[in-house]
Amino acid sequence: MTYKQIVKFHGHECPGLAIGFRMAQAAMEELRSIRAEDEELVAIVENDACGVDALQCVTGCTFGKGNLIFHDYGKPVYTVYSRNTGKGVRVVLRRDEIPEKLRDDRQAFLSWILEAPQDSILSVSRVHIDEPEPARIMESITCEECGESVMVSRLRKVDGSTVCFPCAEKLNNPKEQ
Repeated sequence: MTYKQIVKFHGHECPGLAIGFRMAQAAMEELRSIRAEDEELVAIVENDACGVDALQCVTGCTFGKGNLIFHDYGKPVYTVYSRNTGKGVRVVLRRDEIPEKLRDDRQAFLSWILEAPQDSILSVSRVHIDEPEPARIMESITCEECGESVMVSRLRKVDGSTVCFPCAEKLNNPKEQ
């Protein structure tokens, strides 16, 4: 997938998207992998910023397929794992290597990200991770409070009722409503 296609998917061009594009490309090159059609690859992202859209496009890892895992650490770090080879790679943005003069010029910064040699902006290392479980299809049932369908793994018992997380929170904290 080209960078222009990713910009179209994301909706705008920005440094974060360019960073994610470069990071995802680096992971794929290191793993010598092609875009996942199903769950051949697993990506673990440590932020929920613009670059994750690029990672989804490049790797084929998505929340919907269950092969995109989010850890809310606020770090520009992606770990990509190949189920086919058992190999993993961790890609980290080397923010300290970004020239100071570019930090206030968005367009120059964006161009630099797309053109800079990989080793000047990214740290790429092989890692071993325990293979994440494949996605599971779970039964859904109706929340007894709001009537909405919810996966059984996301239900709680409150005062004898089987309810979703938001309803459980509301029932447990009625004064906060």
